[in-house]
Amino acid sequence: MESQVGESGSGNVDCTRLEELTAQPLLTRDYETRPSLVYERLRQQHGPVAPVDLLGVPAWLVLGYREAFQVLQDEAAWPKGLENWRARTEGEVPADWPLGPSLEVNHVLIQGGPGHGSLRTAWDAALKPFQDPGHPQAKRLKAAVTAYADDLITLVGQGGGTGVADLSAQFSRPLPLMVASHLLGFPGSQGDEALMDMWRVLDAGPDAEPALERLLATLAELAAVKLEEPGDDFPSYLLAAHPGLSLDELARELFMLLGMTSDHVGILMSNTVVEVISGDGDGAVRASLSAGMIRETMNRVVMRKPPLVNFVPRFAAEDTPLGNYTIRAGDPVWVSSAAAHADPLFAGHMAPSSTISTRAHLSWGAGRRQCPARELASTVAAVGVGRLFERFSHLDLALPADQLPWRSSPFMRGLRSLPVRYELAAMPERAVAPRPTLDPAQDSTDPVLPDRSARQRSSLWRYLTGLIRGPR
Repeated sequence: MESQVGESGSGNVDCTRLEELTAQPLLTRDYETRPSLVYERLRQQHGPVAPVDLLGVPAWLVLGYREAFQVLQDEAAWPKGLENWRARTEGEVPADWPLGPSLEVNHVLIQGGPGHGSLRTAWDAALKPFQDPGHPQAKRLKAAVTAYADDLITLVGQGGGTGVADLSAQFSRPLPLMVASHLLGFPGSQGDEALMDMWRVLDAGPDAEPALERLLATLAELAAVKLEEPGDDFPSYLLAAHPGLSLDELARELFMLLGMTSDHVGILMSNTVVEVISGDGDGAVRASLSAGMIRETMNRVVMRKPPLVNFVPRFAAEDTPLGNYTIRAGDPVWVSSAAAHADPLFAGHMAPSSTISTRAHLSWGAGRRQCPARELASTVAAVGVGRLFERFSHLDLALPADQLPWRSSPFMRGLRSLPVRYELAAMPERAVAPRPTLDPAQDSTDPVLPDRSARQRSSLWRYLTGLIRGPR
């Protein structure tokens, strides 16, 4: 389907240079509230590829599914790596460009050039124990996700068996961060402080810059520990697969795993919850969940509301026709998965009433640069959502679905909050996942989890405790 969805726009290719076109600002209020309308206006005006203004910097936004797939698949024609950006090389990108810091941290998702291949191979090797269902580490991870989810749900329940909660702040955002801390091998609850700083960085508030400095320093310290005393965790596996990584380089890779995976997974869980409890009009999502097909439900969700709406930029290796324009060598090209999924040439092939969805979506990318942690992210989200609907007998939106507040960035789109009215299920104690002890004689598949008393003293747990709301 990927290559037969449809044809590009007209045969008349516009050769006007990007800098000479009137580029419309992308990150507007309309984009934050109704991005689909922005994509459609751009598509109507320009076709499958449109010039946009990203906070003062011109770029191409790929809206068409066929064109998006073409760019993502062809690494030679559309490489990553900021060294390929002509305007940046020529000093035309402002030094204080707001998006600069997020693109300058040179990790596996950003990096281009000959060094990327060995780094990506190392990532695949380091993630394999956590993504192979038969591996003991994958089993430990699944048990850890279940235990962390139960801890968070139990904390919500301290407000009463029925009540009101913000499932974004109290569940969907902290859960993947806690899991990421487990993957990184933070000792005890030490990682909870880093998680709070990761939150501050993701929220891009006034304390984001000092939080980033603290976080990178903490990750560099963790990297040094793993270099001296390797463990059964992602940093140790990555160092084993790529011994040449410096501590600073390893810290940047850990930052990418912590930030990208956690935000992506958190948004995916929140979006899935909304789709399930709102019913989305046709009942297909509820049917998927009741049939035990949580992953199928999530697959439908990432087509409708992908967490990662725009991928990090690629650059034209040479002058290349794409859509109705000629993309000049060195021009930045941002692929929009959200716009591509809304392309009538793709969306028209989807049967809205079916509980079985296509795997042709672009939510995880495509080609050799497809997200290396997609199976890990899917597992964490599926276990988290599954546990949520097992522990709550009733969940209902506390706001109409069309009034839920969204936050948009150049990369991600997720809910600012997810207010719900809930009722906890009456479950016997044994139905709650047991927390493994730290006894060395324990089963090898048990995860090592932070002590509850230590966690309750952490800033993360104090913050979450402060969010508890009583019955309403």
